[in-house]
Amino acid sequence: MATTVEGPVKGHDNDWTSAETAARRNVGLSLRRGVRGRCPRCGRGRLFCAFLKVDDHCSVCRLDFTGHRADDLPAYLVIVVVGHVLVPVILWIEVDYAPSLAFQLGAYLPITALASIALLQPVKGAVLALQWALRMHGFGAHPPDELKA
Repeated sequence: MATTVEGPVKGHDNDWTSAETAARRNVGLSLRRGVRGRCPRCGRGRLFCAFLKVDDHCSVCRLDFTGHRADDLPAYLVIVVVGHVLVPVILWIEVDYAPSLAFQLGAYLPITALASIALLQPVKGAVLALQWALRMHGFGAHPPDELKA
């Protein structure tokens, strides 16, 4: 007689076990899912309902996202990453080629703005996924089988 493990949401398989066990949560897998804007537990539900607005819960596994506390960390991380990538390039161009002010305003500002906007959502997703994986804030209050009803 074979026994089956029933998932927390009827009709869905229990595929998030690769990311979550009773003892710990897989940080690497959840970070990859968060960067893609997916639920850190199941990897199928959307993390965001708008560009930077986090959904209340996962539409697939029903994980509650309301306890997250990303605050300003994603913006600070984006500033650090974009600054460390673009500033050396900009300094190299300035020292070797001395471009005009019009070039500087026409090239550096849009590149910096676009890079920052492009990185903001993936970084925020990674921060939320890290909080879930480390059971920080509202993500550690319930046991892993919190959705059995």
